Amino acid sequence: MTLFTDAHRCASEGARPFASADDAWIWTMAALVARRDGAGPVVGFDAVARPCEPDDVVKCLDRLYRQRRIEQAHLRVLRIWGERQMMPPSAHHGALRLWREAIDRLRWPLQQRGIVATPTLSQLMVDGQVGRVVCGIDVAVARGNQKRPAVTTASTVVRG
Repeated sequence: MTLFTDAHRCASEGARPFASADDAWIWTMAALVARRDGAGPVVGFDAVARPCEPDDVVKCLDRLYRQRRIEQAHLRVLRIWGERQMMPPSAHHGALRLWREAIDRLRWPLQQRGIVATPTLSQLMVDGQVGRVVCGIDVAVARGNQKRPAVTTASTVVRG
């Protein structure tokens, strides 16, 4: 199996984007740890063809760092918990906050490149759970009060 970096070509080849930026980052860290430990190229790393290589996700993260949208503290938390193959548990409040900030900022560039699936309108309505980020939907649209959907580009964090 070959991993591609061209999202349009990947879609025709059957590559499946990640469901979330968290999944993409954990997959990336698993591939980078395997590479560091001498596993060689990551071709065939995942049972599912993915629309990118781990370096593509790292490039998006590097760009956010160069734009000063994330800091070294964010990178440190992503590395430490990514190597553990999990997001920080709620007991680690500071690490969890940094993880969420970094992942929220990483989501958009990964969606633009076809690495993370862009949620559909029905998925956005379902994702109104506590602590989930709901992007691009007006509350009135979710309730069916408008004839035409008013889609926004801002993100809203739903809290309980």
